[in-house]
Amino acid sequence: MLFSSPAYAQAAGAPAGPGLFESLAPLILIVVIFWFLILRPQNKKMKEHREMVNNVRRGDTVVTAGGLVGKVAKVKDDDAEIEVDFGEGIRMRVIKSTLSDVRVKGEPAKKDDK
Repeated sequence: MLFSSPAYAQAAGAPAGPGLFESLAPLILIVVIFWFLILRPQNKKMKEHREMVNNVRRGDTVVTAGGLVGKVAKVKDDDAEIEVDFGEGIRMRVIKSTLSDVRVKGEPAKKDDK
């Protein structure tokens, strides 16, 4: 009767896993950081560009995305195009959204501080 007494093992509880908040917190933190560092500044820049393009007036000096510099000769309100004078008798229709810079009459050229 050496082994006649029953031995009962204690049931060890399984370790509790992380809760729902603890598992989602890093993901939420990454989304918030992504929003403030990338999406918010990009949306702000797009809004400023849209306002700049919508405020183009006749006589303003514009720079296209291709690097051409010219003076606005005609602005069509109903269309997304403007007519730009690039030199002696050279006029082209340019789509407003392709403008990279607008300099208002009398405004000096912008200098990069590098």
